[in-house]
Amino acid sequence: MICVLLCNNKNLGMNDSSVKLELRIDWSEIDLFGHVNNLAIMKYVQAARVNYLELVDLMQLQTEMKIGPILASTNCQFRKPLFYPGQVTVYSKVDSIKNTSFRIQHIVNNDKHEISAEAHDIIVFYDFNKNTKLAIPETIRRKIEALENQDFSDTTNAI
Repeated sequence: MICVLLCNNKNLGMNDSSVKLELRIDWSEIDLFGHVNNLAIMKYVQAARVNYLELVDLMQLQTEMKIGPILASTNCQFRKPLFYPGQVTVYSKVDSIKNTSFRIQHIVNNDKHEISAEAHDIIVFYDFNKNTKLAIPETIRRKIEALENQDFSDTTNAI
């Protein structure tokens, strides 16, 4: 089951509004050691990333105009193992925006509300027809700012 909602959760290091995605741990994600495989955790982060991009209409823009997001970088720090059965909650938020890219921070929590992993993605706005990066449109920037309840005009050179 997947739920999407906005939340205020400062205990997790997620300032102001964040996007929350809840996922059920599947038995097939368990490895030989009895915990969720790291690749499955990266899939949770991927699901949260795509969910965020859909919320700000970047996936629709890519489908319609062949311009949109491309993942330039991702990294993850694994903090605590996850176990089956269980739930995972991924909190995602954009924490900085540059001219052609932005960074999404993800916190992956277990069902005891403990941090299991922390990930960061660098998303570049890209023209797939010309194979080149583009400036993030003002409409997309405003949608991200509205979702995060934050003005990013002071972070254009932060990443």
